[in-house]
Amino acid sequence: QVQLVESGGGLVQAGGSLRLSCAASGSIFSFDFMGWYRQAPGKQRDLVAQILGGGTPYYAASGAGRFTISRDNAKNTLYLQMNSLKPEDTAVYYCQAYRSGRHYWGQGTQVAVSS
Repeated sequence: QVQLVESGGGLVQAGGSLRLSCAASGSIFSFDFMGWYRQAPGKQRDLVAQILGGGTPYYAASGAGRFTISRDNAKNTLYLQMNSLKPEDTAVYYCQAYRSGRHYWGQGTQVAVSS
């Protein structure tokens, strides 16, 4: 059973930075892709960034130019570096992985950005 555990969330002022981590219980090399989603109160869960198995990143408009997704296969960890944070980035951030027709999710980590 795959387990994903996020960490690194917290409270930060606008303009600040945070780095989220997602530790997987096993090798992440076998995942077709991994990504970060976020969900603000009363809103749907939206894709923030995704990274394919070969390492190609994709960014939603909300984070393009400010966020960087990366993975460390040796540490079985996915990262999201978030810079120039805005109050509208406030949400619970979820790690997601996909393999062989199944989606796996972490429990989420809260990010709050004050103005």
